[in-house]
Amino acid sequence: MMQANGNIKETFLRYVCQTSAEPLGIVVARASGSEIWDAEGRRYLDLLAGMGVANIGHCHPEVVRAIQAQVEAYLHVAVYGEVAQRPQVELARRLAEIAPGDLSVVYFANSGAEAVEGALKTARKFTGRPGLVGFHGAFHGDTFGALSLGGNPVYQQPFEPLLPQIERLPFDDLGVLNKIDSSTAAVIVEPIQGEGGVRIPGRTFLPALRQRCSEVGALLIADEVLTGFGRTGKLFACEHWQVTPDILVLAKALGGGMPLGGFVGSRAVMDTLSHDPPLAHVTTFGGHPVSCAAGLAALEVLLAERLPERAATVGAHWLEELGSIAVRADCAVRGKGLLMALEFQTPEATRRFVTGCFQRGLILNWTLHRDTVVRLAPPLTITEGEIRHVNAVMAEVFALA
Repeated sequence: MMQANGNIKETFLRYVCQTSAEPLGIVVARASGSEIWDAEGRRYLDLLAGMGVANIGHCHPEVVRAIQAQVEAYLHVAVYGEVAQRPQVELARRLAEIAPGDLSVVYFANSGAEAVEGALKTARKFTGRPGLVGFHGAFHGDTFGALSLGGNPVYQQPFEPLLPQIERLPFDDLGVLNKIDSSTAAVIVEPIQGEGGVRIPGRTFLPALRQRCSEVGALLIADEVLTGFGRTGKLFACEHWQVTPDILVLAKALGGGMPLGGFVGSRAVMDTLSHDPPLAHVTTFGGHPVSCAAGLAALEVLLAERLPERAATVGAHWLEELGSIAVRADCAVRGKGLLMALEFQTPEATRRFVTGCFQRGLILNWTLHRDTVVRLAPPLTITEGEIRHVNAVMAEVFALA
């Protein structure tokens, strides 16, 4: 039975587990491109792209057609890896073609956190070592392994004890890399920290990290769940530093709006999951055919429309404009491609800005680990007109501060 809009929101608050004190609470009616409409007909511009998912925009027609066609053919048919499903096979092949270096074998999961877990297990099994290294400010997901490598104690302490033999190092600090040693199975790093406040490392950190891992035989895992698929102006952010990881973790935009994660490695690394014992890592729904069909369609759109290149050009110009607008409010801006940040002086100023923008139809928020940083990560298809509108709204909100 259909409910009135007010009742839907009340039911949402009553029966859907709430993870924040003040959820946005929009009763969503439809979404397209960079726009979301609520049940009352109000339009919002989504400057978070569904939290990094809608890189080619919401409900892209090619993705919708691919989903419809696959739904009519078959849904789930067998446990992962036992039968050949064309959407899964074709997406894996295309990912192998575009991944850096010799990363050519894909393990599909349901989400980014699951992909991180699989990558960590693979690294430990392949190297036979126990140690895992992450960085302060990092976010890799909320499952136990991913949370253990995260960089914010606030979200870790309620769930301790976490995984043992974890080392967390300062991000973008060359002086601590010697702590990566022969006991280290893997180092996991976001090339650009998202929830840490859109922190972009200097030109030497990631190459030095790659070199250190190679020297001691540790695997380098690049978490590109947020930065992958053109977000930063390259297909993968690690390409800005000419760094090739041993395992590349993907999710969010990978599924084109459907739930999908995965990790990609060389044949030698990934073969470790098939023996001693076989079925060393299993999933029922990972690589679901509908998700893979959507992901393949989204990837083809991304490449055909050269959206990574567009993100680089549009992002650089927009960053300049934001700098001119934000300087009046003593607000710093930074970014790469269409992953940008506005850093305020206080959490209170940050919240006022976010609230003011939301009241005027812009969806954005501060980052999980930095409550003074507002992240902008819109669809890579955001139009010039929409950007002008965002700039005008932000200038109005800044003027009221």
